[in-house]
Amino acid sequence: MTNGLSSLKLGVIGGGVMAEAILSRLLAANVFSSDQLLISDPSQLRRQFWAEQYRIQTTHDNAAVVAACQLLLLATKPQVLDQVAVDLVLGPDQGRPSLMLSILAGVPLAKLQRLLPGIPVVRAMPNTPATVGAGITAIAYAADVSAEQKLQAEAIFGAVGEVLEVPEALMNAVTGLSGSGPGYIAVIIEALTDGGVAVGLSRQVATRLAIQTVLGTAQLLQTSGIHPAQLKDQVTSPGGTTIAGIAALEQAGLRAALINAVKAACDRSQALGG
Repeated sequence: MTNGLSSLKLGVIGGGVMAEAILSRLLAANVFSSDQLLISDPSQLRRQFWAEQYRIQTTHDNAAVVAACQLLLLATKPQVLDQVAVDLVLGPDQGRPSLMLSILAGVPLAKLQRLLPGIPVVRAMPNTPATVGAGITAIAYAADVSAEQKLQAEAIFGAVGEVLEVPEALMNAVTGLSGSGPGYIAVIIEALTDGGVAVGLSRQVATRLAIQTVLGTAQLLQTSGIHPAQLKDQVTSPGGTTIAGIAALEQAGLRAALINAVKAACDRSQALGG
């Protein structure tokens, strides 16, 4: 283990899908061992899942997690933060984390800092491809986060994909694009699949073609470094099939729909932060 994490315990409040995506990869990469993790979740079934699937200690007591761990990850829904905040008030004789990381959409650093005064805070926005180690996490640091703590945060989120530091003012925009983006792409793949079925392909074949086309195109853009518009131009021959399809997309307003989706998700992220 590296980055000063081998002697630290990571506590997680909220054991949902994103927490599982992150912790499963941390365990697989040996960034943490199971005995370095403690998870709090109100659901007994979810706690049982964590204990059986990952052999991680669980509790329903949020305050116990805060007091026992040097690193704290907030992974609840932002709508319940005010309720959870009550459990974060610690007495002077209790242990306190040295760093708090939050993946709560829309919740600003200033509000997070008020939960546990004096504790450095990292605000992060991962996305669900983190489950397979192909995510991207945008990070914004509070002013008092040390260089060592930045390395710790990067090691944690680096286990689930790429890490990108951005100014906090752009975190809601990140949420609207990459945080919510997997949902948009899933809708696009589903629509491409339906299109394939509409022209005679079996759903199994259409789904495989749609997924691999999206995956391969993304890999080609990433590897080649060319602009998406350039790739589009390369595959649209005069009077050909691709330009006919693109004309139909333009007529249907696909670009505007995706731009508006990012804007709407960004606005919703800002509203969730209160």
